[in-house]
Amino acid sequence: MPLGFYIIMAAQFFSALADNALLIAAISVLRDLQAPSEYAPLLKTFFTLSYVALAAFVGAFADSMPKWKVMFISNNIKILGCVMMFWGVHPLIAYAVVGLGAAAYSPAKYGILTEYLPHRLLVVANGWIEGLTVAASVLGVVLGGTLITPRVTNILLSVPLPLIDTPGEMVVAIISLLYIVAAVINLYVPDTGVDHKPLKKNPIYLIHEFSHCVRLLWRDKLGQISLAATTLLWGAAATLQIIVIDWAEYSLGMNLSKSSMLQGVVAIGAAIGATLAARLITMRKSVRVLPIGIAIGFSVISMNLAPNIEVAIAILILIGALSGFFVVPMNALLQHRGHILMGAGHSIAVQNFNENLSILLMTGLYSLMLRVGLPIAWAIALFGLCVSGIMYLIYRLHLENQRIHDDVASLDDSAH
Repeated sequence: MPLGFYIIMAAQFFSALADNALLIAAISVLRDLQAPSEYAPLLKTFFTLSYVALAAFVGAFADSMPKWKVMFISNNIKILGCVMMFWGVHPLIAYAVVGLGAAAYSPAKYGILTEYLPHRLLVVANGWIEGLTVAASVLGVVLGGTLITPRVTNILLSVPLPLIDTPGEMVVAIISLLYIVAAVINLYVPDTGVDHKPLKKNPIYLIHEFSHCVRLLWRDKLGQISLAATTLLWGAAATLQIIVIDWAEYSLGMNLSKSSMLQGVVAIGAAIGATLAARLITMRKSVRVLPIGIAIGFSVISMNLAPNIEVAIAILILIGALSGFFVVPMNALLQHRGHILMGAGHSIAVQNFNENLSILLMTGLYSLMLRVGLPIAWAIALFGLCVSGIMYLIYRLHLENQRIHDDVASLDDSAH
């Protein structure tokens, strides 16, 4: 891989590290405010609102200028969200602003891979980016969980700093520094030299163009399978991030600091799975991982069977490994088809729209389950069955697409 690729990876690592640390810090602030329990999953909901609401615009924005510039601007929006939380703005609102930066950042960070690298390296590149993102998730939740512990915050507050008087302010200030590091690295991301489309100022035109891109990708036989699979998995992964914290607290008796670290165990498994997928699965073989998606749902249900922390860790590593092995080839296939059909920025925006709509629906549904008092074990069982059932339908759709393709090919051969 060229040097520029590793610079892109470094920028993504620090930005994702801060995102995950800030989530734990925001949950801690909500608890300090004695907010209702359903507010925690709503953090993810508010974070992803921008992905859905601005999907028609962020892809065009990402394709209108060099990707490094888009990434730099986006990280500065995330810093603004941190500053808002620092000054006492409600965590749901402040985290929504961070989500706005993330929504603008995502088409650039994935789109630059298709501009900078040949398509034969996309699976390997996705293995890198998913592996580093997962590593950032592990370290981010561990960092967030460590920073909110009383012993650490007391040590940090012993250092006299202007404007910082509370543990929450200190934690958010430290996380802001991570975003600043990512923004500085963005300045060194290479310019790929790809021609950029001037940003249209007519929002109606952008919405119409985005709608066309959505239809184009959903009608493509390979695009629709990879899009459906990644849409479901990312919605499930975001919801699982909150479920693991609740499950660890209620079933294993762990506090927020420790349960957030346990959440990182899933990310370790995902890093293992992503690495194996990058080594073993080529673009041509990417659809062969579809049955693994069905197994993911059943592995989630098995969380209810964990009698102790050791078994729980093993199950969470398995869930992460299956997810990482599944998502890397699906992401690479989706990016390749999208780049061919409509361009990098637009295709990633379509992907983000669908995946984050899934996150909104699934985190909202989980929040509703908590609100009506559904036991966590029932919520986990319903969640896992939903994932496996929908993955099975996606797999059946792929088999049907293959059958139709084979029938058409045989008709063409007979005509000759």
